[in-house]
Amino acid sequence: MIVVTTPTGQIGGQLLDRLLDAPDTAGRLRVIARDPARLSRRAREEAEVFQGSHADPRVLAAACADADRVFWLVPPAPGTDSVEGHFGAFTDALCEVIGAGSVRRVVAVSTLGRGVAKNAGQISASLAMDDRISATGVHYRALCPPFLMENLLGQAGAIRDRGEFRLTMTGDRVVRTCATRDIAATAARLLLDDSWTGQGDVPTVGPDALTTEGMAEVISEVLGRTVRVRWTSPEDYATALRAHGASKAWAEGLADMTRALEEQDFYGPAAHPTPTTAPTDFHTWCEEVLRRAVTP
Repeated sequence: MIVVTTPTGQIGGQLLDRLLDAPDTAGRLRVIARDPARLSRRAREEAEVFQGSHADPRVLAAACADADRVFWLVPPAPGTDSVEGHFGAFTDALCEVIGAGSVRRVVAVSTLGRGVAKNAGQISASLAMDDRISATGVHYRALCPPFLMENLLGQAGAIRDRGEFRLTMTGDRVVRTCATRDIAATAARLLLDDSWTGQGDVPTVGPDALTTEGMAEVISEVLGRTVRVRWTSPEDYATALRAHGASKAWAEGLADMTRALEEQDFYGPAAHPTPTTAPTDFHTWCEEVLRRAVTP
């Protein structure tokens, strides 16, 4: 039995579709969803649905009863009063279930930066989560992407209307990227494979070594008009997040994360491409995903 968390999210939704399409998964899929109405009709019909949050120990325990595999992703919580507390609450629930139940394998979405990232907000919290889960002894794979291409979708309106997007990385900074579909595909392969054991990271780094200016050039080429990248400071980024309703803790955590990315450079050239786990290049993603998002 496979349990999928965040089944309506960008990664979890694509993963669930892959698992539903896979042979021999009929009757072997469970999902935990806060709002089951957001699931596809197929998912509601073919997977067993547990309503609630996977931070709730009772909901998670019920979903994981007699299940041996779990896809794990801690969702963002812009309103939280503690980044560490947010990740900790989810991790507590999972560790409790692992200790008491049948779960043997966990595939989670984490991040690059292990052994490098310091005081990096949400990244540090995610890496601490990995350490706690690994310490239970469960077979564990942490999928470790750099900058997600889908992060740009939140700026689709600015790209369309003003011909610009904003990043906290400077224009000459190389930023490795990854498409969420590649994370979902890698997670599906691992969840359907019962041969791997132990704990380890699985980097998911796309093939490009683009600067942020280079990303703007690719977007311009795909859209057929000039699009520029504007640098924004971590402080201004935090202020903008607060203006859109984020808590002080969440905004400051993301500001700390962006400072770490700029100063410690663990999303840059040292992050080598992993074509097996992240084959999608930025140009292809812009053609197939971003273009649709910005086209009226």
